[in-house]
Amino acid sequence: MSGLEGSASESLEPKQDAELDGHPELFACGHDPFRYILYRERKEWADLEPVSQDDGPNPVVKIAYSEKFTDVFDYFRALLKNDEKSERAFALTAEAIELNAANYTVWHYRRVLLQALKKDLRQEMRYITAIIDEQPKNYQVWHHRRMVVEWLSDPSEELEFIADILSQDAKNYHAWQHRQWVIQEYKLWDSELEFVERLLEEDVRNNSAWNQRHFVISLTTGYSDAAILDREVQYCLSQIRKAPHNESVWNYLKGILQDRGLSSHPGLLDQILQLKETHCSPYLLAFLIDSYEDALETNNQRDTLNKAQEVCQLLAQKKDTIRREYWLFLGRSMERKYGPTAHAQPDDLMASSDASLMLI
Repeated sequence: MSGLEGSASESLEPKQDAELDGHPELFACGHDPFRYILYRERKEWADLEPVSQDDGPNPVVKIAYSEKFTDVFDYFRALLKNDEKSERAFALTAEAIELNAANYTVWHYRRVLLQALKKDLRQEMRYITAIIDEQPKNYQVWHHRRMVVEWLSDPSEELEFIADILSQDAKNYHAWQHRQWVIQEYKLWDSELEFVERLLEEDVRNNSAWNQRHFVISLTTGYSDAAILDREVQYCLSQIRKAPHNESVWNYLKGILQDRGLSSHPGLLDQILQLKETHCSPYLLAFLIDSYEDALETNNQRDTLNKAQEVCQLLAQKKDTIRREYWLFLGRSMERKYGPTAHAQPDDLMASSDASLMLI
């Protein structure tokens, strides 16, 4: 990482003879030219009084910082105290980041210096990219990247960069968060659904990609158009056929239908029942129960209640025996709530409100 910041790398690389011309006394006392030189030993920093970390009079568990870490951050605090805006201050932030890239104050001060010194923001983007390559789940560096992208008003490299990061870890929350910001801020919606579909082709269980699909459609076309909703329902069913036990797709399907009612989409219940014969899973059966209950809320018929209870029995006795008692309890609760002598108790209502939650 240090090699990316030319001015910062001077203190990190082995000292060559030319670099030590200003320190002849070090040679006189047998100094090793390849030893790291602490800031307190550098003449060009003699004007600055280091500021030690204040751990209070009686620290309970004092962190055993290395000598180098203590030295760098003592001088960083001194720069901060003096509000110094200089090239040496900028170089030191890179060294502090090298030691602790999660220090938000260092990143904030670096941004102050970037603007005060009118630094090359393209070079800063290259610096950030290298750090993210090494630490792709660092909150502070992703926030720093967002700020620099805003200053440049240029997101042209972002989607490709994020795609590369996601190719290493397709569920990197920080990368997805940054991608959503970039897309929404700069209206880069055009190819995003295609990108998501490629990810789902690679891994249909990628819940982050399913979430991104919902994000994109919700903020573009929405789901109110019947053609779009049906397209998404059929897409879900095709993905279920590939991996019936994939919870992500069932969550997505339920999410896009729940505002309208799970039993309201034309022909869906029949398609789910067909899948039950060939691609059955606890998630499918739980979706069926929720669909039957949704139908009972609007049209309480004994036949529908019987079907829901049959599915509860199937789950309890064969398909999800580890939750046997729950499914039996859910069947009894639905009988109390929707049966001829309905007198549901509060706990019963809670138990029957969402069968699929028990599979999480």
